[in-house]
Amino acid sequence: MRHKFTVMTKRQKMAAVGICFFLLAIALYFYMGLGKENGQNVSRNMPVVQVQEVIRADMGRHIVLSGQTTADASINLAPKYNGRITAVYADLGDWVEEGQILMVQDLADLDISIAQNSAAAGAARADAREAAAAYNANIISKKNTFELAQAKYERQKYLFSIGAISQDTLDSVAAEYSAAKAAYEVLANQQAGGMAAAIESKELTAVKQERATEALEKQRTDMILRAPRSGVIAYREAEVGALAAAGAKAFTLVDTSHINVDCSIGENDAAILQAGMGVIITIDALGRDYAGKIIFVSPSMDADSKSYKVRISLDNPDSQVKAGLFAHTAVDILQRAQTIFVPQSAVMTRNGEQYVFVLLEDGTVKKRVVKIGLLNDTSEEILEGIAEGEKIILTNQDKLQDGMKVKVTET
Repeated sequence: MRHKFTVMTKRQKMAAVGICFFLLAIALYFYMGLGKENGQNVSRNMPVVQVQEVIRADMGRHIVLSGQTTADASINLAPKYNGRITAVYADLGDWVEEGQILMVQDLADLDISIAQNSAAAGAARADAREAAAAYNANIISKKNTFELAQAKYERQKYLFSIGAISQDTLDSVAAEYSAAKAAYEVLANQQAGGMAAAIESKELTAVKQERATEALEKQRTDMILRAPRSGVIAYREAEVGALAAAGAKAFTLVDTSHINVDCSIGENDAAILQAGMGVIITIDALGRDYAGKIIFVSPSMDADSKSYKVRISLDNPDSQVKAGLFAHTAVDILQRAQTIFVPQSAVMTRNGEQYVFVLLEDGTVKKRVVKIGLLNDTSEEILEGIAEGEKIILTNQDKLQDGMKVKVTET
């Protein structure tokens, strides 16, 4: 059987070529579109992270200290005894010197009592001297009588031995001797430490009266209220004629010759702050800075505030600096020189294990368990687990797994 072949015209050939190109373009369009969509899906599934290269540097801690200015001393002064006020020598705002009289209470009754006790003490002393004189004279007399009776008894014993006197005569002399001896010993045995009991009793009575006089004189001194140190009178509640009650505040003395700043800090800061560190204190109310120095860091935590107290001494405060003003400063302390540390956001904790994610050369991430050293407000020191030059992940760690590819944005 013979086939009949039809020869295509030039126009038909061009139409066929056009159709082929059209089909090829459609195929290419769908191919490129699907590929792009697949690429976008892959890109959308890759977590976007920020990274940071690990380097060695000096790790420091920035400690902010804030508190209030305090005077070197603020002392409440109150009378020790009840009494009517007869004079007041200090007013609000007055500068007073140490020992200066501030207030006097009524002393008339005390002066009378002191005079009476002084007289009684003098009389007691006179009684003691009289008792001493009487005792000394009496004991001398009794001693002499005793010695004479003793000598007489010894002679009578001899006479009795040769038959010159009777037994009755000897017995009578012996009785006189015994009586004289007893009278002397009564006085002699009163002595203790060189003083007889009768004299000592009078002496102690005199001492008692003298001590009572001293107590009244001390009370008189206490009823004259004096400044315990130099300073400014910041409070006064004392008027002439008013009755001052014992223990009731009459004055407040503030010594502003030296100003401190008291601050509270946490345990991490207290562990590295040390006395002697110089600081610059800013007092906002005055808009000025003052040089200062840390002079005290509390060795123990306050049980109520759960914090540690720090006191800063201002070097040269002027008269504008008053107690109670808000003040603040900051201290930068080197914790460790040339060590590896990372932002706190890079370190994750799970089940007691601390780890970071490291970005590898192929764009995937690797979980690394790390050992933490020192801490500050923003960073954590890494003792083991990562090396200098590696890149760590800072964000989106909760979406990461070992071997996962990530997209890195600008850090």
